[in-house]
Amino acid sequence: MATDEEDAERQGTAEEVSSSDTFPERLLGVSESLIRYVEVVAALVLVLLFAIGVFDLGLQILQSALRGNITDPLVVVSFIDTALLLFIIVEVYQTVVAYTQESETRRIVRLVIYTGVIAMVRKAIIFRTGEYGSERAALLASVAYTLLIMGLAVLLIVERQSGEKLL
Repeated sequence: MATDEEDAERQGTAEEVSSSDTFPERLLGVSESLIRYVEVVAALVLVLLFAIGVFDLGLQILQSALRGNITDPLVVVSFIDTALLLFIIVEVYQTVVAYTQESETRRIVRLVIYTGVIAMVRKAIIFRTGEYGSERAALLASVAYTLLIMGLAVLLIVERQSGEKLL
């Protein structure tokens, strides 16, 4: 059981904290807590999406095997597309977790770059010229994808080299 002196000390400390905190500071503290909870909820949603995606991919593979078209190149590309989408979900999840755990900025940047690389490689794999209104539009899209992939690759190389210099 606490003594009267300990109680008085705790009250004094509590009064000092509450009197030094202004309303905006307390509001900011509440908003930071809310952001943390929302980040955790976002991470849980991503875990759920990943689980659903893995189940769906397994179902797609099973159905294709039963239909006998599992060796069709378009079917295989759709499997790869789904798998890469799952990798994107994992990278976004890891980014959310890194933010939540207040990881170093370098790790977060690396995760964002990886997510971008996977997303653009996915776009390149599922790229079909027939989906565009003209050959010029398809060419423009392919050039844009190429530039984005090259830019992300350069970012990844720079990030890795600067990380090695720090070690």
